[in-house]
Amino acid sequence: MNKTIKTVWCITFYVSDLKRAAKFYEEVLGLEKKYEFSSDIGFECGGVEIGLIPKLREGEHVAPLSPSVEFLVDDVEKFYRKLNNKNVKFVKELHEEPWGGKQATFTDPDGNILEIVQINWEKYFSVSAEGAKKIRDQK
Repeated sequence: MNKTIKTVWCITFYVSDLKRAAKFYEEVLGLEKKYEFSSDIGFECGGVEIGLIPKLREGEHVAPLSPSVEFLVDDVEKFYRKLNNKNVKFVKELHEEPWGGKQATFTDPDGNILEIVQINWEKYFSVSAEGAKKIRDQK
């Protein structure tokens, strides 16, 4: 099991090459393969499944607005370096977010958008509380 990635929101990707996509998720990201059939492959990720399914019709293209998956990690800088060493191409480099996150965005071989994020929970909850207070005060 991948010790770097803690959890992810549920997602399934439609891929152009099932074996190539599976290799990326298993060997590059380090996710544990849960099952494999000719029609789909599933990976375990912190109790949430990542599913890969081949495209239904020949010639279809990956949707340009594919969903994004955020992988929650304990040490985003370490995992960022690990992915860089595996020649992962980042579309948004490691940066800090005002809500308490530090994250980077990259794509898998089919152009699906993936992110790694580490959250400063104290800042996150502080920013969330301030936002909730503003909303309450506007009512």
